[in-house]
Amino acid sequence: MSVAARVSQEMGVRLGHEVGYSIRFEDCTSRKTVIQYMTDGMLLREFLTEPDLASYSCLVVDEAHERTLHTDILFGLVKDVVRFREDMRLIISSATLDAEKFSKYFDDASIFMIPGRMFPVDIYYTKSPEADYVDAAVVTVLQIHVTQPLSGDILVFLTGQEEIETCAEILTQRTRGLGTRIKELIICPIYANLPSEQQAKIFEKTPPGARKVVIATNIAETSLTIDGICYVIDTGFNKQKSFNARSGMESLQVVPVSQAAANQRAGRAGRTQPGKCFRLFTAWSYHHELDPSTVPEILRTNMGNVVLMLKSLGIDDLINFDFMDSPPAEALIRALEQLYALGALNDRGELTKLGRRMAEFPLEPMLSKAVIASEKYKCVKEVLSTVSMLSVGASIFYRPKEKAVHADTARMNFARGGGGDHMALLRCYTEWADTEYSAPWCFENFVQVRTMRRARDIREQLEGLCDRVEVDKELSAPEDQESILKSVTSGFFYNTSRLGRSGDYQTVKQHRTVYIHPSSVLAKEEEDLPSWIVYFELAFTTKEFMRQCAPIEPGWLIEIAPHFYQQSDVEDARKKKMPKARNTR
Repeated sequence: MSVAARVSQEMGVRLGHEVGYSIRFEDCTSRKTVIQYMTDGMLLREFLTEPDLASYSCLVVDEAHERTLHTDILFGLVKDVVRFREDMRLIISSATLDAEKFSKYFDDASIFMIPGRMFPVDIYYTKSPEADYVDAAVVTVLQIHVTQPLSGDILVFLTGQEEIETCAEILTQRTRGLGTRIKELIICPIYANLPSEQQAKIFEKTPPGARKVVIATNIAETSLTIDGICYVIDTGFNKQKSFNARSGMESLQVVPVSQAAANQRAGRAGRTQPGKCFRLFTAWSYHHELDPSTVPEILRTNMGNVVLMLKSLGIDDLINFDFMDSPPAEALIRALEQLYALGALNDRGELTKLGRRMAEFPLEPMLSKAVIASEKYKCVKEVLSTVSMLSVGASIFYRPKEKAVHADTARMNFARGGGGDHMALLRCYTEWADTEYSAPWCFENFVQVRTMRRARDIREQLEGLCDRVEVDKELSAPEDQESILKSVTSGFFYNTSRLGRSGDYQTVKQHRTVYIHPSSVLAKEEEDLPSWIVYFELAFTTKEFMRQCAPIEPGWLIEIAPHFYQQSDVEDARKKKMPKARNTR
């Protein structure tokens, strides 16, 4: 959006006319548009309506080094288009790119090196590895603040919310202790779960006689540009999602950054003036221990959505699809198995009518199936709200450290009436909608207003798509909790677990021991835990946790997925008598 606005301003035209943009919930283009900016996800969906991209004569894919899932699929598709459309021009660009590899993939395409207009950045390493990089970052911030001129702000890269809050807390204490002996240091954290008004502080101009320190996750590597930064502190780590196809589990682990990411971070210091980058690791580590580039997302993600989209584009031979880096065969097989179980593919691996309807929704296949199944249970309105809330991720509820008890109480209020996390999310959305989408209501209930607005946007988009796939979006049963949870189970019967004799949950098919995530409303019900649970996803952090859980009846599984569950799967093991020990004497 901001790039399109800047280009339209430079060209002296109105945004949305000659220059426009297209993002998930907003299409700001017209018949006059000749330059269109869009996300990789939007371009991928363009292929569904126009496989040869006939409306476009030139395509520029920027930040290609990030190798997101959508970008990698795009590479395979546009490579094919360029081969049969000689008039099409394709430009792949990035500041830190393995140009030889990309050139070879795109049939030995020409490589152009265009020097950037960056200021020089001096890079400093530590002499020995740091045992505690958060503390080392705090010390480095204070050293810079005391010894370097006030003309530049500081950007610190950490891995997540907890570290950022800890770092900000320690800095606040230490600067308070130093009092007037040092100039003012304005501390600005930024992470996904932070309310918008607090995030906006990082863009405010630093007042004279003070210095700003921005403590960020890797969102500040490429997505954000903050004016005035000329000191970067790089801890050398970030959080990376990876998916284990065998267990169906996603893990979010702290891993070392790649050399490309480290260079990208250093570049942030030289945008407006000469800068300095302090790397909290050794030069030897940089050259010998860091991978040259980030592991592409396609090698470490759930392929369900991608397989469904490629199938809907008519690409059936997935094993021989021209991926730049082929995903693990295990991940493809799991995705095919899951889509077959959901009824999206037939036994020959071809897309069914249900699969074609599911592919219309820009959702994970399980969520799409839940939306379509909700028509049968006559609760489409409620399931659309629940699915929209599940789609926005875990950043719905805000839990500030100083008001943790109040935040937890507010969250548990939504759980009254049972039904687990799914029903709590539905009540949260419904109550917000009843207040005319009020921001003060969000503030009072420790709910992120920006996330809720995103959920509303997703819901409106899904409503529009319901018309396209002929699902009656007006069907509603607000009081029928069973029907709502049956609709959810129709999509998520793959993700079920039962309470064992030991008091731990085990997944029904794979018999893995799993635990309810501490953030779940069911985690508070230690005395009266439900015997059977359907969950949104498995995530490995410190343990194997189930996120977003809801209680179900085992009989529903036989009713909803008789092809997947037999009676023996759902019989309560705790009621079975143990066989008597034989007398072997």
